[in-house]
Amino acid sequence: MNAATPRTATAPAAPPQEAHAQVDTHCPYCSLQCGMGLRRTPPGAAAPPAEVVERPGFPVNRGALCGKGRTAAELLAPGARLTEPLVRDPATGRLVPADWDTALGRVAAGLSRTGAVYGRDAVGVFGGGGLTNEKAYALGKFARVVLGTSQIDYNGRFCMSSAAAAHQRAFGLDRGLPFPLADIARAGCVVLVGSNLAETMPPALRYVTELKDNGGRLIVVDPRRTRTAEQADLHLAPRPGTDLALALGLLHLVVAQGRTDEEFIAARTSGWPAARAAAMAHWPELVERVTGVPVPQLRAAVRLFCDADTSMVLTARGPEQQSKGTDTVGAWINLCLATGRAGREHCGYGCLTGQGNGQGGREHGQKADQLPGYRKLADPAARAHVAGVWGVPPDSLPGPGRSAYELLDALGRDVRALLLMGSNPVVSAPRAAHVERRIRALDFLAVADVVLSETAALADVVLPVAQWAEETGTTTNLEGRVLLRRRALDPPPGVRTDLQVLNALAAGLGWEKGFPADPEEVFDELRRASSGGPADYAGITYRRITAEDGVFWPCADEDHPGTPRLFLDRFATPDGRARFAPVAHRPAAEEPDEEYPVVLTTGRVLAQYQSGAQTRRIPGLNSAAPGPYVEIHPRLARRYGIGDGRPVAVVSRRGRAVAPARYSEDIRADTVFMPFHWPGRGRANTLTNPALDPTSGMPEFKVCAVRLEPVEATAEAGAADGSGRA
Repeated sequence: MNAATPRTATAPAAPPQEAHAQVDTHCPYCSLQCGMGLRRTPPGAAAPPAEVVERPGFPVNRGALCGKGRTAAELLAPGARLTEPLVRDPATGRLVPADWDTALGRVAAGLSRTGAVYGRDAVGVFGGGGLTNEKAYALGKFARVVLGTSQIDYNGRFCMSSAAAAHQRAFGLDRGLPFPLADIARAGCVVLVGSNLAETMPPALRYVTELKDNGGRLIVVDPRRTRTAEQADLHLAPRPGTDLALALGLLHLVVAQGRTDEEFIAARTSGWPAARAAAMAHWPELVERVTGVPVPQLRAAVRLFCDADTSMVLTARGPEQQSKGTDTVGAWINLCLATGRAGREHCGYGCLTGQGNGQGGREHGQKADQLPGYRKLADPAARAHVAGVWGVPPDSLPGPGRSAYELLDALGRDVRALLLMGSNPVVSAPRAAHVERRIRALDFLAVADVVLSETAALADVVLPVAQWAEETGTTTNLEGRVLLRRRALDPPPGVRTDLQVLNALAAGLGWEKGFPADPEEVFDELRRASSGGPADYAGITYRRITAEDGVFWPCADEDHPGTPRLFLDRFATPDGRARFAPVAHRPAAEEPDEEYPVVLTTGRVLAQYQSGAQTRRIPGLNSAAPGPYVEIHPRLARRYGIGDGRPVAVVSRRGRAVAPARYSEDIRADTVFMPFHWPGRGRANTLTNPALDPTSGMPEFKVCAVRLEPVEATAEAGAADGSGRA
């Protein structure tokens, strides 16, 4: 490796823009990737450099935006974000401003030195589901070609990896929704499992409203009566961690009532006898004891689902973020297959992806076991194709590495240096206090981010990078629709794009070519790398995306129309048949006991997003949701002497978090809920369990055993150091 100071790369300037002209682009937050417009504000105005305006013509959101989308431009203001590189001063231990040559030189030297002394796999890379397809692709290529390391994964592993694994197992292909969002409104019955659309992606709630206006029925499965559950015709509130038993109990009733579609099963599936036998072991009364859902409600759910001519099951993080998440999703897919609700219009299983580019982010090389186009890293043909595009020998590519939590757990031991882009694991990872200690144990940490996140604050070098409105790039939303975010503004002086950063680092490590800073050039290479793969982008161009409001993959060539609906003729398995999963319920990795008798579940709130690193810096959002809390049923609170609004300590085997209690009769009386957007003493992920799904590597965020302790406010004053340590 060559650790010389990387050369400076430049990216094209923003296109000329007349005053008040609108640039069509997309929201930087969730997987809807809502269409919006940006207009520059007058220079020197006491406002952000651009304002968000509605874009009614874009089909996904038709102009609707949530509060996060409407305020997204506020983070573009210089005072809200990083505008110069920072390096750790060895004399004081503090981060201090530096020029780009110094900062990039330190990063190149830190990564190079670690690889030379400890071996290439001692260098790790951790990415994010918010990176554009171009950046995700370039980051995966950088890890495997320049660094030669297998140790790369990303925070999307914490998002929908279990659904992806179940999708692959059942259908041979993973795309969040195998149909357009608009199909939801045209189904006869939709089952939402562990999804609170009203708070996590509010513009999508219109499809639920239209569903009901069209005479369709809605079933919501959630241990809390959320804003979404309030819209339901039937709300099932299972105990967290029992979604697998619930799905199996419903399938048992489908079989017992003779409501299977035997013709569909025979013609288009395989593996039904074993799956049927597994479901029949979960009789309704047993399922009621396990889940807490009464048998009459189970029967009502089967009636609504099967009476409709068309039905869907849509899952989100609730059933997926479990140590048995892949099997849980598989059981819900079994329900669709057994009733013939798959492989035809307005039917099927889909996953409501969370992060903005959670879909594309895993398709193109950030994931530990995948190459671009959803090719498998362990497949010799896949390695040969991608290596040919990259101009390297196939045997030079490293094999699969650790999954996200396993990678974070190895920091400071097997993995001694880390390059991190677009993620904040100090807040977002399970067992977060332990992850923070592992990050602190690194020999070297470099972070590229928009803001000084809690993780960036621990870095040896922090690189300030451009935001969504300051760079062009594609994302892939939850429907598999490839979209184009357009550059509307120049980044502030002192800020570079992630592609410029990778270009310069590659050059400093001896790779003068192969890492262009121009996003369209990167995308054209991505198209070649994905060509012929499961996620084939070969026929998708920036021009087509603009003209067609996005293009659905797979799209094999420029004459191909794209694929809004998958599986109508055959599934993507070798024999074209969908595969049942013979799964059985098993307990959570950590069940309540005498010492920890209460179940904790976690999730998001309307005004904040993910680790909150960005939304916590927007005053309007922060005032709407200023800090953590513990949602608790009054009956459970009284048992422990916990007053409404009073501080309560939630204690698990991994640590302790303190936040105000918030009484609610909309949550089960054996369960508490904490949102996970905040650091410090209220950090919910201090408590969560890193037990992993054996197939997907997904941690069990959604269920762990805790105990509750009332806290005197004065006793906690000044106790938190901001690190969230237990």
